[in-house]
Amino acid sequence: MNLIQLINRENERSLALVSGNSLQLVANFNTAYDLIQEVLNKNISISDLLHINISDEILNYEEIWLGKGQWKILPAFDHPTDVNKCMVSGTGLTHKASALNRDKMNDAAKKESETDSMKMYFMGEKEGKPGVGNIGVQPEWFYKGNGSVLRAHNDYLDVPDYALDGGEEPEIAGIYVIDKSGNPVRVGFATGNEFSDHVMEKMNYLYLAPSKIRTCSIGPELVLDETFQNLKGKVGIIENGKTIWEKEVKTGEENMAHSLENLEYHHFKYENHRQPGQVHIHFFGTGAFSFGDGIKIKSGNQMKVEWEGMGKALINPSRITNSSPQMIEVKSLTI
Repeated sequence: MNLIQLINRENERSLALVSGNSLQLVANFNTAYDLIQEVLNKNISISDLLHINISDEILNYEEIWLGKGQWKILPAFDHPTDVNKCMVSGTGLTHKASALNRDKMNDAAKKESETDSMKMYFMGEKEGKPGVGNIGVQPEWFYKGNGSVLRAHNDYLDVPDYALDGGEEPEIAGIYVIDKSGNPVRVGFATGNEFSDHVMEKMNYLYLAPSKIRTCSIGPELVLDETFQNLKGKVGIIENGKTIWEKEVKTGEENMAHSLENLEYHHFKYENHRQPGQVHIHFFGTGAFSFGDGIKIKSGNQMKVEWEGMGKALINPSRITNSSPQMIEVKSLTI
């Protein structure tokens, strides 16, 4: 059961249920957030609520996915009225391949000793799956921004003037809301491109934090009924209609050092991450990205991420800003 968020040329939002290559519009709810709030407040199942509110209006999904017609796809989930009530974050070094890539990037360390990246990964491998109900080792964690960084299928992912590079990170994002009692509720999952500045990170691993504050994308679909066990997919870079790099990727608990329960505990243990009404978009890491294979993405290159069972592929072109950084003036308050 997959949902998709849309907007038309009149800037009107709509919510639709995916059915093959068709989209069936949902009546009375324009956003996935509003639908989920009704589910939580009325204690009704999503399937029952959709059954009551599904309309007879059908749209051509393939046409919309290709970017044609009056409808545009929005991020798979967001806070519809306040970007500051949406936190976008992620967990790294959850997959061995990504830890090895990070290890190569941090090549200043002596070859005979473990880098901090590998130490962090092995900590997870040893203590990241402590069993149901038990707390395991803390993973790496990073902040990407508020809801303003979210982009949709077909949207540009930007390399700003202060960045050194931009590269795809094919992932699954967990989608969460905090209920009125302060409890985190997992809504579902979405295909994601976490998009980071790997050149900046390579300079020094302490630059990881600023390298992550970039635009990212989730979607096209919000997947309500997928389990996070063993997901297989592909990531590719397309230039002028031709795939110049492609790799198979795996994610899910069977392919990770941490259990989903442990990752969720360490994200939501902080009280300020459990404020009623908040939305959380959390990326769970990756096992492959083109930068690790020496690919430098150019402006206009398309990044394609596709997972089996997660609906249609997520495609985003890269857009590189060529201007020089401009100083930001900070004004003093008049006393």
